[in-house]
Amino acid sequence: MKNMLSPSEWLSKDERKIILTKNNWRAAYEVGFTWLLIIGAFALVIYFPHPLSYIVAWLIIGGRQLACSIIMHDTSHHALFTNRALNNFVGKWLGGFPVFSDMLKYRPYHLIHHVHTGTDEDPDILLTEGYPTHWLSMTRKFFRDLTGLTGIKSQFAFLLMQLGILEYNLGKKISRIEDPNRNFIKLIQNGFKNLSGPIIANFVIWLILWSMGHPGLYWLWIISLFTSYQLFIRIRAMAEHSMVKDRTDPQANTRTTYASPLERLFFAPHFVNYHAEHHLMMTVPPYNLPKMHRMLLDNGFYEKGLLEKSYLSLIRKAII
Repeated sequence: MKNMLSPSEWLSKDERKIILTKNNWRAAYEVGFTWLLIIGAFALVIYFPHPLSYIVAWLIIGGRQLACSIIMHDTSHHALFTNRALNNFVGKWLGGFPVFSDMLKYRPYHLIHHVHTGTDEDPDILLTEGYPTHWLSMTRKFFRDLTGLTGIKSQFAFLLMQLGILEYNLGKKISRIEDPNRNFIKLIQNGFKNLSGPIIANFVIWLILWSMGHPGLYWLWIISLFTSYQLFIRIRAMAEHSMVKDRTDPQANTRTTYASPLERLFFAPHFVNYHAEHHLMMTVPPYNLPKMHRMLLDNGFYEKGLLEKSYLSLIRKAII
């Protein structure tokens, strides 16, 4: 834990008590808002079938798929609802499974990131490297994201992880699991055990669209998952831990980025932009992070901590 700050250095006992208090109604609002936007995006193209409507829905759905992954992230910390069983249920069925992720596998993996942030033991360290980069390189990265090449690579890796061929890792590190007893039957068993949740969740999405007479719209969900979602993930990851002076300094290796309403829609759902606050106290409910941020500002944390004025300015810094 040497790479983690002590919250007591920056927040009083009363302040910590205030921001750690969970509110089930507020948590339900956060989850409900994301899924209402998803429903609204599909309704937009159903009732206003225009190319522009599809583009808007594609962007909104990609942003809300990122929001689903943030719901998975927050529930992995037991930080959303007061009840742990409810956290787990929501994290799996309304968070990870719809975007072909697995909250229960993500939880122990992500804790390692918190313990070893910025060090060579950080499983996400590869996501933070390579920035700033030349504008041609950034263009290629964005092109791969928006054409589905990044999505194909990441989803294929996820499939191999769920089959038990690769170790679970979301940070671009590929490690094969050596298993001399692996055979076709075992692969099928692993797949049934690990992929049943994502398959059921996505079948329900398709079933709802089918019941409305538009089963083909499910392709909009899949296309977004492979394209706009990948772009938004990249920008989110870039903002959190990239381009820092000392990646091993726990006060200066994690960035909070202010976000406009449009940026919150696409890059920073559920207050994930308050990332320095989250790393200081990872069990703070996401809806309390803005309040925690104001406390840290008053207490002098950001005299050294990293604070960016917008995602647009962050992207500009990432391009040379």
